[in-house]
Amino acid sequence: MKFAQAFDGFVMAIFGMVAVAVLLPAQGAFMEAAQWLVKLAIAVLFLLYGMRLAPSEALAGLRQWRLHGTILAITYILFPLIGLAAWALTSGAIADELRAGLLFLSLVPSTVQSSIAFTSIAGGNLPGAIVSASFSNLLGVFVTPLLVITLIDTAGSAHIDPSTAVYIVVQLLVPFLIGQALRPRLGPWLQRHRRAATSVDRGSILLVVYAAFSEGMNEHIWSTTSPGQILIVSAICCTVLATVLVTCTLVARRLRFEWADRIVIIFCGSKKSLATGLPMATVLFTGQPVGLLVLPLMIFHQIQLIVCAWLASSFAAKRAVTDLAP
Repeated sequence: MKFAQAFDGFVMAIFGMVAVAVLLPAQGAFMEAAQWLVKLAIAVLFLLYGMRLAPSEALAGLRQWRLHGTILAITYILFPLIGLAAWALTSGAIADELRAGLLFLSLVPSTVQSSIAFTSIAGGNLPGAIVSASFSNLLGVFVTPLLVITLIDTAGSAHIDPSTAVYIVVQLLVPFLIGQALRPRLGPWLQRHRRAATSVDRGSILLVVYAAFSEGMNEHIWSTTSPGQILIVSAICCTVLATVLVTCTLVARRLRFEWADRIVIIFCGSKKSLATGLPMATVLFTGQPVGLLVLPLMIFHQIQLIVCAWLASSFAAKRAVTDLAP
């Protein structure tokens, strides 16, 4: 019971950070500090993942191509099909920029940090999540621009920004490899302080939520369109997320993945990255206002964090009950 209550508290903390960001959004130098703090938290997170995983487990994650192929198919085939359906069905109901934004959110890569953190909290296949989420982002540097050029009129040329790939390597892969190198010495210490590692998992999620909502408040993104259209877009984002979550669950069960791998498919397959999508939008839609175009992605990103926090809590509570069963 206490275990479940602790994770319920984590979900409440998510809502608390949303409220803080709405009432007291980070601005100016504080916003820059918050963004650097998020980057630091992510680097520490992957350093700890490297210290936590045995090299044999990391290599096993690389070999799970059936798992990674399933997640990539959901990210770059199922999601774009749903995005095309949303774009077609909303003709005349919302602004064309919002319709294009719904399609654009379906084309960006999966999240890295939150997908892996939620998988860790839920007790899923952590090596598989690290490989799938990271590979999705690296592949997205090339696939997303091609999908945008094919499916969305960018009114100009779209360019691939190599700095995104460099960022992923420096921010994620380098700390992970350092953690692997430190594992022989510090791995046993980390095993004795699992609560500290769990706090980093949850804390990084809370920082992402606060930074994302603060950015939205600072850009006055909610006031650039009518409340009615925001409600429509929010309802569509909820529907898209629910559709993908159900599909991920059914596909994982149909393909007879183990429970730990099903968690990876659910969390890595259902997410879209705001951190990757926003920079891509500014590059791919050069010379065009991107405020309304990225609004659906911002809304979807925030909804997925809240919903997946609840799911991770539920899965963790279920695992705790199973572990305590005689």
